Order: sequence, then structure tokens, then C-alpha cells
Amino acid sequence: MAAFLGSLLALLLAALDQTVVSTALPRIAADLHGFSDFSWVVTAYLLTSTATVPLYGKLSDLYGRRRLFVLSIVIFLAGSALCGVATSMTQLTLFRALQGLGAGGLFPLTLIAIGDLFSPRERGRYQGYVGSVWAVASVGGPLLGGVFTDDVSWRWIFWINLPIGALALFVIWTQWHVPFERREHRVDYVGAAMLTSSVTCLLLVAAWGGTTYPWGSWEVVGAAVAAVSTLAFFLVSERHANEPILPLRLFRLHTMAVANGAAFLLGAALFAVIIYVPLFAQGVLGYSATLSGVLVIPLNFAWIAASTLAGRAITRTGRYRIFPVVGTPLAVIGVVLFSRLRASSSGWELAADTIVFGAGMGLTVQTYVVALQNAVPRADLGVATATNQFFRQIGGALAVAAFGTLLASRLGTELARRSVHGVSPQTLLRSPSAAHRLSPAVVHDVHAALAGALQWVFLATVPLGAAAVVAAFLLREQPLHTESHLELPAELTGTG
Repeated sequence: MAAFLGSLLALLLAALDQTVVSTALPRIAADLHGFSDFSWVVTAYLLTSTATVPLYGKLSDLYGRRRLFVLSIVIFLAGSALCGVATSMTQLTLFRALQGLGAGGLFPLTLIAIGDLFSPRERGRYQGYVGSVWAVASVGGPLLGGVFTDDVSWRWIFWINLPIGALALFVIWTQWHVPFERREHRVDYVGAAMLTSSVTCLLLVAAWGGTTYPWGSWEVVGAAVAAVSTLAFFLVSERHANEPILPLRLFRLHTMAVANGAAFLLGAALFAVIIYVPLFAQGVLGYSATLSGVLVIPLNFAWIAASTLAGRAITRTGRYRIFPVVGTPLAVIGVVLFSRLRASSSGWELAADTIVFGAGMGLTVQTYVVALQNAVPRADLGVATATNQFFRQIGGALAVAAFGTLLASRLGTELARRSVHGVSPQTLLRSPSAAHRLSPAVVHDVHAALAGALQWVFLATVPLGAAAVVAAFLLREQPLHTESHLELPAELTGTG
């Protein structure tokens, strides 16, 4: 339990960062005069945190969890300190990319720790502890982000990570004594480099196409060709690597394929919501950063409650398939409700929609992790768990990049359609008092234009959710093991 506590502190660090930054980001973009680069701050973080997830998972299988925990926390804290002193959107984007290099290990290593310490049948119960951490982050994060942004400085949303990270480092270094047997290995750095390059190029295609450059431009076409080429090289490399960063043989397992496909789709829907709902609250409803943070709390509480109930039910019954089958359609309903929001919508309506979405995600996301960890051998636990996190984050990264492009394109169209010139949502976000110096009609048109653009973002998320529903029905039920990986030899832990 002491080792588990250390991993929970690392998780708290990652969870707080997500909930704090998403609330403050609209004001940060306005203050740094970079509203058009809004999505790049998120995309850079997701890029590096996503690309490093499989590497952390594989290296933790080879070197042990504690060293990787310490490394990821140190890098994360260095990035946090630098983000707090950024003076431009370019600097903030670069420093968030550094922060993401550390964040790539925090969440997957925590899930791997649960897989190390507890049996598959017990893991549902311990998801409740994970839910408690998210509860603290869900309440404290949005409120801290809002209060710091409104009353102190948004820079403190990054500096608050430093004392929490120092405590996590101390606990993990002194208390993590989980048995680990080091084995001979060769790290697949070539595969890691090719995977990172492919993901980077793919994100550039999503972020550039149709806005920064035309779809047929040499920049976009070149990035697309590079993405496909490096992906092909990566697949060939993995087939011949002694220690592949992402073992392709695991994808022959039905549960692995289904869980990762669902994670990709759910990640896209999740990041579309957590990034653009606060923007709707601040840019359309005119709420402060603090109040927009309060509106996100119901989503997190619904997620935690549903995840805790599902975890306890899995522990009691040993059955898990029903939860994605019920939860995924519920999350899709939530996205459909977001797409119906207008400038005339109320905060209560927005909060109610987040509850529906959060409950659906809570029933679904962690259930796939339990199913996946139950299906793989002990030797592949780390890389399999990290791969699931990788697919969820790559789905989110691509969604944020593509939806950021869609938002910028539609916002220009919506403003032009309403004959609004010289005023943008960035103007009102940077200086809320500016709304009092403009005519009510102009302010209404700006809010309506942003609402119309965001409506397209949420509508584009619906087909992804529908595909996730199909994946949920493809998941097969398998008996859950009742022994932890610390109690059985490797050849007895994993059913395929």
C-alpha cells in the first residue's frame, strides 16, 4: 500500500495538470495574444506525452517501475517551472512539450503499478482509490485554475505542481520496494524514434490542413507522406527488434485489439470535451475562469461515481463487458447534447450535459484497462497497459489538432456571416470589461459565432463515439484471474 500511495501521488500530479490547465487555457491564449494557436499548446503536450507512453511502458518492464517514475516526475517538474515563466505562445508550446515528456509516464505507470500489486479480480476495487485521486483533482483543479487565473496569475497553475511533485518523488523513492528482476535486453530506440516521427507528422497534417496551408500544398502532402513512410518503417522495425517498443504480436489478442481501438475513439471524444467545454463556458456564456471550472466538476464527479460503482461490481461479480456496452452509448448521448448547445443555453444545461458524458466515460475507460491487463502475460503487462494509454492519447491529440483546425475555419466563417469585424472571442476573453464598451448586439454576435463554430466540433465527435459503441459490442468476456502478478510465475499469468 505504501508503494501504491506513491503511484497515486504521481497520478495526482498528472490529473491536476489536466484539470487546471484546461480551465485556464482560454485566458492564457488571450493574454499571450495567441488565440489562433490555442490548440497547439494542447497538441504539443499531447504529442510528447503520447509518443513516450509506449517507451515508458517498455522501459518499466526492463528497468523497473521506480526509476521510470522518478525520471518522469523530474522531467514533468522542469517543464512545469518553465511554463510558469513563458512570455509567448511559442515558448509555452515548447515548454508544454517538455512537460509532456514527463507526463507520458505518470498515468500509465500508475495503472501498471495496479497491475503489479493486485489481481485482476481485485483491480476493480483499487480503481476506487484512483477515482478518489481524480475526485481531488476534479474539484481542486478547476477551482485552483479559475482562482489563480482570475485573482492571482495563471502562471501559478504550473508552479503548484512543484511541491506536489517533490512529495511524490520522496514517497516513491523511499517506499517503492516492489520485487523486480532485471533481465538482459536491447531497447528499441529506432522503433521509438520512428513512432514519434510518424505521430508528429500525422499531427501536423491534422493541424495544418485547410487553415495554415491548403490540403494540396507541399507542406501538408509532405507531412502525410512522411507519416505513412515512418509508420511503415516502424512496423517493419518492430517485426525484427529483439525488444520491440510496441510488440505487434500482442495485437493478435482480441481483447488487445478491441481495447486499443476503443481507447483511440474514446480519447478523441474525451479531449474534445475537456478542452472545448471550458472555452464554451468562457467564450460563449461569458463566465469567469473560476465559474467555468465549477461547471466541469459535475463531469468529473459523474465519471468517478460511475467508475467506482463499475469497479466494485467487477470485483464482486467478475464480469465487465456490460459496462462498456452501457457506458459508451451514454457518452455518445452526452456529446450529442453538447452539439445542441447555443449562445442562449444556460450553465445548468451545460453542467447537466457533462454529467451524462462523464457517467458514460466512467463506466467505460477503466473497464477496458482491467480487461486488457487480464488478457496479457506478466512480462507484457507494462507495455500492454502503456499501449492502451498511448492509443487514448493519440486519439485525443489528433482530435485536438483536427478540431482546432475546424474551429478556426468555422469561427472565421461564422464571424463573417454575422458581419463582425475587428472583434473576436479573444478580445472578450483577454479583457472581459471590453464587453461593456461594445454594443450588446456585437457581443451577442461574437458569442453566437463561437457557439456555432464549437457546435461543428461537437458534431464531428459524434461519429467517433458511434464507432466506439461498435467496439464495445465486440469486446469478449473472459474469466478474471484471482491472483496478482506477484503471486504467480509469468507463465501462469495471461490467457491470451
